Amino acid sequence: MFTGIIAALGQVTTLQPKGGDLRLHIDIGKLDRSDIKLGDSIAINGVCLTVVQSDGVQLAFDVSKETIDRSSLQSLKTGNKVNLEKALAVGDRLGGHFVSGHVDGLGRITAMQEVARSWQITVAVPADLQRYIAEKGSICIDGVSLTVNSVNRDGFMVNIIPHTMQETIIQDYQIGTKVNLEVDLIARYLERLLPDAPQKLTPEFLKQHGYLST
Repeated sequence: MFTGIIAALGQVTTLQPKGGDLRLHIDIGKLDRSDIKLGDSIAINGVCLTVVQSDGVQLAFDVSKETIDRSSLQSLKTGNKVNLEKALAVGDRLGGHFVSGHVDGLGRITAMQEVARSWQITVAVPADLQRYIAEKGSICIDGVSLTVNSVNRDGFMVNIIPHTMQETIIQDYQIGTKVNLEVDLIARYLERLLPDAPQKLTPEFLKQHGYLST
């Protein structure tokens, strides 16, 4: 489990194909490595991966074909920067929101506009994920916990403050960049838990079942 608060930027040093899978080596930069051991979970651009090798400077991760097919890790190249977050420990502050490190789908940057000192970024999302995204709800983009500012027909818009831009790979986004998306855990499971839930959750349905006040 993670929080979507990026701890450091890393850099891809080696991409080693291994029988259809991939061995990924990353220089973890300023990430605190004092308590990292083999078998630990670390989120790379929002994807939960297991440490399989460490030399004190670099960490190695095995990336399965399933993960390659479903995430933007398929586009990584040597030298690319990546967002890093260690797994949440009991007693840690929950600065963002609960993030599992399981990618629900790929989004695509469709617009970037500088507003005052921040950036408004619009993301197109797969049709089957749109129902889980709500205005002022939480969304995880490449491992970064963000608040949805607005929702449109094809996706949503978020606001990126200068600190987030500087400390994450969002600084390298361009129109067309593919990004890992993880929807809010509550939204994902609510639909499955509700009895006779419709294909698309609506405010009317939620009011009827007591999840929204009238």
